[in-house]
Amino acid sequence: MNSKPTLVSLLTELTVGEGVRESALPGVRLMYSSENWPRVPVTYNPGVVIIAQGRKCGHLGGRTFPYDANNYLVLSVPLPFECDTEGTPEEPMLGLFVGVTPAIVAELVMEIRDLPPVTEPQSLAVRSYPLDDELKDAALRLLLALKNDDDTRILGPQIVREIIYRALLRERSGTLRALATPHSHFGQISRALNRMHSDFSKPIDIPTLARDAGMSPSTFHSHFKAVTSSPPLQYLKNIRLQKARMLMAHDGMTASVASREVGYESASQFSREFKRYFGDTPAVIAEQMRVAMMRI
Repeated sequence: MNSKPTLVSLLTELTVGEGVRESALPGVRLMYSSENWPRVPVTYNPGVVIIAQGRKCGHLGGRTFPYDANNYLVLSVPLPFECDTEGTPEEPMLGLFVGVTPAIVAELVMEIRDLPPVTEPQSLAVRSYPLDDELKDAALRLLLALKNDDDTRILGPQIVREIIYRALLRERSGTLRALATPHSHFGQISRALNRMHSDFSKPIDIPTLARDAGMSPSTFHSHFKAVTSSPPLQYLKNIRLQKARMLMAHDGMTASVASREVGYESASQFSREFKRYFGDTPAVIAEQMRVAMMRI
């Protein structure tokens, strides 16, 4: 008699090697790590992260956000932060990332008649919440759907919608529902963040971003730091450094070429800031990332 599938058994079956991989359903990624990784800079897009086994912990602005078999993570903007991972060969970290778009959130917010009130301050764009049986069951059914092409295509988007719906009902700070309010301070900062992520290699003028958001530079700076726990210029620098790391590891670029590609005019300044951010030289960090990718 076959045992009942679990999040752990399904993710074990669906994941292939170390790392984060795209699934057959756009916006849904599968996560696997058989090693403990120390606190390192990462960037997540808006989404819900559910961990079946092992543990991850996000660090932002002096606060920690654990996500493990008992807690899930929610992010409402593209956000660089630091994260550590706990996994072993015997019990690897296994996880599921479900991407969230403003369109889905806005549609659901309009349809939900009894959306719970926000009871906590809406500040940082990342939160962790207890994982309950209903959300866990939806994640289980999504993984089951990923085992079959027709189920993935037909049922997958509906289950993704359900996961986002259930996350909206459970959040106390309005982190996700802020995506549906583009004219709020949170929504205005979110637009600025999206522009910074898409135009990171171009000169970006902070006063112009503030003007586009309908704020004074000082107000923009204050709201930006409240959402991201980082000043705008530091946030942009972090994006550029993480993009450069990917270019060196994935595309084999040298540090000098990668620095120009992400908008640096001085290669020496890039190297100094890269080492300060990642803890070692561009060449060493890129090689470490390439070695990790070879195991995927």
